[in-house]
Amino acid sequence: MIYSDDVMIELRRDFHKIPEPGFEEFKTSARIKKQVDDMPQDYLTIEPWETGYFIKVQGSNPSQTIGYRTDIDGLPVDEKTGLPFASEHEGFMHACGHDFHMTIALSLLNHFAHEQPKDNLLFIFQPAEEGPGGAEPMMHSAIFKQWKPDWMMALHVDPLRQVGTISTKPGLLFANTGEFNLHLQGKGGHAAFPHDANDMVVASSYMVTQLQSIISRRINPLDSAVITIGKIESGKKENIIADRADTEGTIRTRSKEAMQLVKQNILDMGEGISKSFQCNVDVEWGSSYKQVWNDEARVSSFINFIEANPNVQFELSKEAMTGEDFGFFLDEIPGFMFWLGVDGEAGLHEPTLNPKEAAIPIAVETVKNYLTSEMKR
Repeated sequence: MIYSDDVMIELRRDFHKIPEPGFEEFKTSARIKKQVDDMPQDYLTIEPWETGYFIKVQGSNPSQTIGYRTDIDGLPVDEKTGLPFASEHEGFMHACGHDFHMTIALSLLNHFAHEQPKDNLLFIFQPAEEGPGGAEPMMHSAIFKQWKPDWMMALHVDPLRQVGTISTKPGLLFANTGEFNLHLQGKGGHAAFPHDANDMVVASSYMVTQLQSIISRRINPLDSAVITIGKIESGKKENIIADRADTEGTIRTRSKEAMQLVKQNILDMGEGISKSFQCNVDVEWGSSYKQVWNDEARVSSFINFIEANPNVQFELSKEAMTGEDFGFFLDEIPGFMFWLGVDGEAGLHEPTLNPKEAAIPIAVETVKNYLTSEMKR
């Protein structure tokens, strides 16, 4: 029994009101559990993990276990949609569509809780996708190793595509990603006596500029990489030479080799800046996500199914420099991720993102039918 459209929309709006940071999704977790508790329990086994869940649906005559993963955390974004169901948590928003993702996953789970599938299904409600990363430690848990799926799938909303559109591709879909912080420590002083100080504003400016030469001069032009500095903090007043600068950035690469090369060059440049400006440079590595690599056989089966479905339109995707820690699952288990068109006007991570809710029942019906067809093989 699939939820009605009204039930799905109400559920999505409930989630949208309560976005929470990674591993602190306490209200979200409780809302998920309440929804699952209201389903028939005959075929379900529920195992909590941190703020997330593993939920197994026992098949009637299983020959495989199929994994379906959704993420559950929000983003540190101040919502500016003006919606009546806007975020109630100041400074946080479901600006990446995880409220959609959870609603679709729960709607699928509800269907198979009422109508027992032939094969086993493992629904994974994963915390901390936006950081610090929940997929990798979740995979190391005993329950995942016990219930490890034979293959997996997941979706991600795409506000740049129309409702009713589904897009994916074989091979690379999302990039390798890595976060880093640069901490520069020198000697401050009076603006009138720069020779007696080590100006960390100048040092960090040189560092930021030099980082871009990694992309233009160290990465093969036939490969792809991006370094973006999203935050710089330094100084206290216009006439005080700053003794410290803190810089936060992200790396996106098309290949694993390029990621290793970029990281090594950041370390090397840090040493050079340290010597040039007589300061300490500390490189702190943050979350690092593996590429999302779609298994060719699995994604081709999905594409064939979508192309034969008159209710949705398929578009072949291009790889994106987007990061997704679902890549950890796909590094070990064959599977795929696809884009779900939601026509959200604003883009992902933007404070005015407002995906069209009509995409939710389309996704549920499509994935439900696809999974059922794969169980008949």
